[in-house]
Amino acid sequence: MYDYISGKLVELSPAHAVIDAGGVGYSAFISLTSFAALNEQLTAKLYIHQSIREDAHLFFGFAHKSERDMFRSLISVNGVGPSSAMLILSSGTASEIKEYILHENTAALQRVKGIGAKTAQRIILDLKDKIAKLSDEELPLTASGTLKHEALSALVMLGFVKFQAQKVVDKILSEKPTIDIETLIKESLKRL
Repeated sequence: MYDYISGKLVELSPAHAVIDAGGVGYSAFISLTSFAALNEQLTAKLYIHQSIREDAHLFFGFAHKSERDMFRSLISVNGVGPSSAMLILSSGTASEIKEYILHENTAALQRVKGIGAKTAQRIILDLKDKIAKLSDEELPLTASGTLKHEALSALVMLGFVKFQAQKVVDKILSEKPTIDIETLIKESLKRL
């Protein structure tokens, strides 16, 4: 099984990428999120999910491990195939999809072509508990994203449930975007 392919980025489109690794061109289907991450790069590293069927051997490539983890979680849901999972991942980052699932936002999932109310509910039901364990590798690199990550780490270490702590931290950050980390943690502790 392949974990990743790294090499010269030979071809890139919103739906697929070709990477030359050791003189062999590997073609992989990608999401719009990965396309944006790879755009204007000369070399690339794609985390790979390989799908072997009777009629084809397919690669699905992802710019981040967390996106591949989310893809694998999505295809484990009955009724969600690789094409649907790629469409879902094209609608947002892995972190955003994770938020949709944790906050039971069926409306956001239903905006994806081919995902109806029943499928969106099944995704949430099947993945809500599993999804909390996926890494937040691609948290935004903004000051508030780093602040949020640090505050959540501290609160979880203090024994609070991450999902509940995240709601409180998000609310405080929306109310006070220029807050410092110490005040953010203290304010969160008061509200939890």
